Amino acid sequence: MIATMLMVASCTEQRSEPALTITDFVHVDGVNLVEPSGERLFIRGTNLGNWINPEGYMFGFRKVNSAHLIDEMLREAVGPAAADSFWRNFQQNYITEADIAFIASTGANTLRLPFHYKLFTDEDYMGLTANGNGFELMDKVIGWCKSHGLYVILDMHDAPGGQTGDNIDDSYGYPWLMECEVSQRLYCDIWRRIADRYRNEPTVLGYDLLNEPIAPYFGEDVERLNAKLKGVYRMGFDAIREVDPYHIVMLGGAQWNGNFEPLEECNFDEQVMYTCHRYGGGTDNNAIRSFIEFRDRVNRPMYMGEIGHNTYEWMAAFCRTMEESNIGYTFWPYKKIGSSSWVGFEAPADWQAVIDFAESDRTNYQSIREARDKAGMATLKRALDELVEAVKFEHCTIDKEYIRALGLNAE
Repeated sequence: MIATMLMVASCTEQRSEPALTITDFVHVDGVNLVEPSGERLFIRGTNLGNWINPEGYMFGFRKVNSAHLIDEMLREAVGPAAADSFWRNFQQNYITEADIAFIASTGANTLRLPFHYKLFTDEDYMGLTANGNGFELMDKVIGWCKSHGLYVILDMHDAPGGQTGDNIDDSYGYPWLMECEVSQRLYCDIWRRIADRYRNEPTVLGYDLLNEPIAPYFGEDVERLNAKLKGVYRMGFDAIREVDPYHIVMLGGAQWNGNFEPLEECNFDEQVMYTCHRYGGGTDNNAIRSFIEFRDRVNRPMYMGEIGHNTYEWMAAFCRTMEESNIGYTFWPYKKIGSSSWVGFEAPADWQAVIDFAESDRTNYQSIREARDKAGMATLKRALDELVEAVKFEHCTIDKEYIRALGLNAE
C-alpha cells in the first residue's frame, strides 16, 4: 500500500509540471525569432529604465549619476527614513498597469526590464535592507504584460561587482565581475533563481545576461577583460540551463554592446541570440554593418536592446533601416524627466532645490550641512513628495511624435 501511494504521489508530481517544448515559447530559428503561433516576431518596444535601476540624468542630475550616488545624496538631504519612504513610493508610482496598457496600445510587442541585482539580495537598495523585492516587482510587470499581450526581456542592468565599470551599472568604476569569483557566484545564483521562477512563463521572451559589459575606459586592460567575457557569459548560461531549458539567452557585445569579436564562439545552444546598442551616428545600414555581418556569420538573431535620444527624423530613418535589416528594437527609455522618451514627467516646483543640492559640494559633513541649510530641508522633502506624484502615468505627457517616429501608433 505504501509503495502504491508513493507511486501515485510521484505520478501526480510529474503531471504538475506542464509538458512544454521550445516551440511553446518565443524561440530562435536561424536569424529569426518565432512566436509560439509560428509567426516571425520582429521586436518593437521600449525599456523601463530608471524604475528599478535609477539613473541620474533621468531625474535631471549630473554629478549623482548612479543608483547608490542618488541614494546617498537623498539620505544626506532628508535622512534615511524619508529617503526609504521616497523609494518605496517611487517604485509604486513610476510604473503601473496604466503604463503597460498604454505601451501595448501603441502596437509595441516587447518590454525590456532593466533590473539591479540587489533587488534579489539583502543588500541595501531603494529603501529595503532585507528580503529584496525583485520577484514581487517582476511578477507584477510580467502579469501586466501577459494581460496586455507584451513580451518581457529580463535585463541584468547592474550585476554583482559591476560588469561595465561606469555609472550605468551602479558600480565602483571597474568591471569587477570579470575577475571576482564571489561576484560571479552571486551573478549565477540570481540568474538561476530567476530562470527557475519563470521557466514555464511564455510571456518572458528571454534573459539578457549583462547590459553593456566592459566600458572602453580601461586602457590595456580592455582586451584582457574582453577575453574573460565569454567565460562569464558561459557561467550565467549554464546556471540558467540547470533549471530552464526553454528560454532564449541574450548576449551583448563588449564596449556598450558594440564589439562582438569576443563572442565569435558563444553559440552555447540553439536558443542563444545577440543584442547590440547604438546611440547616434548614421541612419543607413552602414551604421550597423558590423552587427549584421556578425549576425549572419553566426546565424542567430540580432536585436537592438537600446537606441534613442535623437531627433524624430533620425529615429524614423533608423527604424526603417533596422526593419529592412531584420534587427528588432526597444527604444530607451520609456519615461524620464522632460522629453526624449515615450512619456515625460514635469519637474515639480521645488525640484530645482534637489538638483542644486545634488550638484553642490558635499565632500565633508560641514559642506553637507551648508548645502542642506541652503536648500531647506522642508523644501527638499516637499520636492520628493511632489515627484512621486508627478511620475504617475496620468500626470505625464505623451510624446506622440516620438512614438510615431518608431513606426507605432499614438492616438
